[in-house]
Amino acid sequence: MKRLQRRLGYEFGRPESLQLALSHRSVGADNNERLEFLGDSILNFLIGEALFEKFETAREGQLSRLRAQLVKGDTLAEIAREFELGECLKLGEGELKSGGQRRDSILADAVEAIIGAIYLEAGLDTCRERVLHWYRERLASLTLDTPAKDAKTRLQEYLQSRREPLPEYRVAEVEGEAHAQVFTVECHVSLLPTPERARASSRRVAEKKSAAQVLKRLGVA
Repeated sequence: MKRLQRRLGYEFGRPESLQLALSHRSVGADNNERLEFLGDSILNFLIGEALFEKFETAREGQLSRLRAQLVKGDTLAEIAREFELGECLKLGEGELKSGGQRRDSILADAVEAIIGAIYLEAGLDTCRERVLHWYRERLASLTLDTPAKDAKTRLQEYLQSRREPLPEYRVAEVEGEAHAQVFTVECHVSLLPTPERARASSRRVAEKKSAAQVLKRLGVA
């Protein structure tokens, strides 16, 4: 739990609040569903606010599309894996046996519950600071032209359409301490003689960046 709080960048004054946020409904009545409901609302507001400030000329439809990308379950599950959240979840026996700690929906719900717990304990300003830090690279890489599908998905579909092997991602280097690591990832594809490299504070974001660079070299992006 201490390692998780370091990764989150927030230490709970009441550890039981974090325990509740990590408790799936399969453990019983004391679970994270109410915190998840609250965190979902706060996340939508904070990301909407950040997009409103970042894109001053964007239309409502553009902002809605970008927000949907950032708050969807897949993105939240990625963030959960960056925190290595799965190993800290409290699950009932059935969920444990079925691999619930790896399920995207459970991971995403836990992130929302943690946001709700931070808000209740520390208020909106602290919650905003943490959420924007977690989303820093994702927000920085967004443009109004950012497609609905991420670069990894588009690269995979492009290669499949040409019956080429799927891309291979390799971690070339990891720098920094556990709570502040920087990953260098290579993306290898059969259509290019050399891989593309990218760096980010999470492996998955680095993979997306390297995939975007490959698409650019292939003339797709």
